[in-house]
Amino acid sequence: MAISKQELRINEEIRVAQVRVVGPDGEQLGIMSSADALEQAYQKNYDLVLIAPKAEPPVCKIMDYGKYKFELAKRDKEARKNQKVTNIKELRLSASIDEHDFETKLNHAKKFLQDGDKVKVSIRFRGREIHHSALGAKNLERFRDALSEYGTADKPPKLEGRSMMMMISPTTK
Repeated sequence: MAISKQELRINEEIRVAQVRVVGPDGEQLGIMSSADALEQAYQKNYDLVLIAPKAEPPVCKIMDYGKYKFELAKRDKEARKNQKVTNIKELRLSASIDEHDFETKLNHAKKFLQDGDKVKVSIRFRGREIHHSALGAKNLERFRDALSEYGTADKPPKLEGRSMMMMISPTTK
């Protein structure tokens, strides 16, 4: 039974005349007044938790609320721990990049892609270089082709203002 993420009403906060009660082991205890349900929960040293307020009649469960909150926090922490965080590493090239510099940037990009990071490759055009944006696009395509076994380009090179950018995602193995 899925319980909503928002703060649940417990014990005396439940202000409904009639409730359907579910026991601590999941068994149906029937429909009763909230005072009787609360009394049953207190007899078993548990809390009465309103888990489905929109149902007709609303559904309450007898459970250890503190333990439930602890289990929920533990599950959330475990889920966050198992998440894969993808970083975006940025490399800047120039329109007239030398061969050795190109190879150095290429090696950095290979390392980033092998580590599972995305790579954002950009070329910033200075002054009159903007008129030769085809050179920049050619360099980016050459960069993409050299990295074809390590990653794939999400989109073709795109000119935005005075810079041209391209994103490369690592290939999944």
